[in-house]
Amino acid sequence: MKKLHYIFLIFSILIACKGVEEEQGKKENEFKIIQNEKSKRLDSLYTELHKYGEFNGNVLVAEGGNTIFQKSYGLANEETKEKLNVESVFELASVSKQFTAMGIVQLQKAGKLSYDDKVSIYIPELKNYVGITIKNLLTHTGGLPNYMSITEKNWDKSIFATNDGIIQLFEKLQPEKEFKPNEKWDYSNTGYLVLATIIERVSGKSFEEYLKQEIFEPLKMNNTFTYRRRFKPMKVNNYAQGYIYSDSLKRKILPDENGKDFFYVYLDGIVGDGMVSSNLQDLLKWDRALYKNKIINDEDRNIIFSSYKITDTTETNYGFGWFVKKDSTYGKRVYHSGGWAGYITYIERNIDNDKTVIILQNNKTGKIKIPSKDTRKIVYGSPIEKTFRLPEKILKSYIGVYIDENGEEDELIFDNHSLWVSSGSSRLSLNPISKTKFALKGFSPQVTYEFILDNKGKVQKIRIQQIKTGVDITKQRKK
Repeated sequence: MKKLHYIFLIFSILIACKGVEEEQGKKENEFKIIQNEKSKRLDSLYTELHKYGEFNGNVLVAEGGNTIFQKSYGLANEETKEKLNVESVFELASVSKQFTAMGIVQLQKAGKLSYDDKVSIYIPELKNYVGITIKNLLTHTGGLPNYMSITEKNWDKSIFATNDGIIQLFEKLQPEKEFKPNEKWDYSNTGYLVLATIIERVSGKSFEEYLKQEIFEPLKMNNTFTYRRRFKPMKVNNYAQGYIYSDSLKRKILPDENGKDFFYVYLDGIVGDGMVSSNLQDLLKWDRALYKNKIINDEDRNIIFSSYKITDTTETNYGFGWFVKKDSTYGKRVYHSGGWAGYITYIERNIDNDKTVIILQNNKTGKIKIPSKDTRKIVYGSPIEKTFRLPEKILKSYIGVYIDENGEEDELIFDNHSLWVSSGSSRLSLNPISKTKFALKGFSPQVTYEFILDNKGKVQKIRIQQIKTGVDITKQRKK
């Protein structure tokens, strides 16, 4: 009897422990997952995109803070074949800007700076850039030139660029402003680099320390941090490696394979315009916190998520680190995308209807998409347009070299379920419009490639048009 009693006691303890573990798990996973018909439609959308090489990453969709869809598609590491999971961490690229903006908002609330302060008060090295305010930097209306183009010509690429290094370069070269403050809106990575340095100088902390102590830790965003993987390497578990496509090697590579003088590599020491890493769950925590008064109040929300107006009252459709859009179908939406060093990211908050979309990708190739429009339609129960696709047999019949009367050549190749135009060291994907007509991805006004067939259905020529600019070229297929 004693033995049986002992066994029963052990069994009871195990059951009790299991109950405690389950309860702890419930507390850790504070967001409910509610699947519905929208979940199935979203999975169908992303499964097809992944199949055709147009999506590789993680996606989360929530309504009222409850997750209705969360899934991973593809690999985190091409070498080891490690798969992504919903907790994988990604570099956020320009989605990081909202955290830089929040740091400035917090310092303003603490009385340590004002949005209308001139930048030169905190960065005297930039005293020649007269009239630019902190608010101008937040809203991309300051006119500072692009640091990336300046470093391309003037930086020793054997050395990592840093915020202080870029500011010193501006002080030395004094490149001209692109426009007067408030004269126009122009997206500026330089502005957010400078904002990060203002955070450091005002707070007395590094940008990394400030975000960690003032934003990430208070919100329990335990998988979110500033990370410069080349400038300051450290071991990060469950990290999604960022891949770009190499036209010369005909495969996906890490940016590092292009060498130290590749801009993704030598600009790795800069923070503010990027370099925050996070995952789906942490970004949902961030989304929920922005509805509450834990780190900001209604007055802050009003200015952060309102479209800034330049002097002629023209709307910029940008607030503090967020694009802003309002329409009759979806109400007010704030969103931001990012693209850097193999990562393509996106977050959207439908403020009026409390719907959230988070998309994190770790492939940056000519085919990768941010399917935000179709995702939004599904979330609102609307139909989406089916992507027009052609059988591989037809696509392969178009491959070959095409030449015009001046000897200019285009090579059409087939790869990863798609047709591509390969010219020199670059290639661009062609999206089918009909059986014989394609649109060149990423061009506006639209560029079309139309195949001209003989009466037997064999390709003879290709006609390249950009109707709005008058471009109309015919190239003969080489035999």
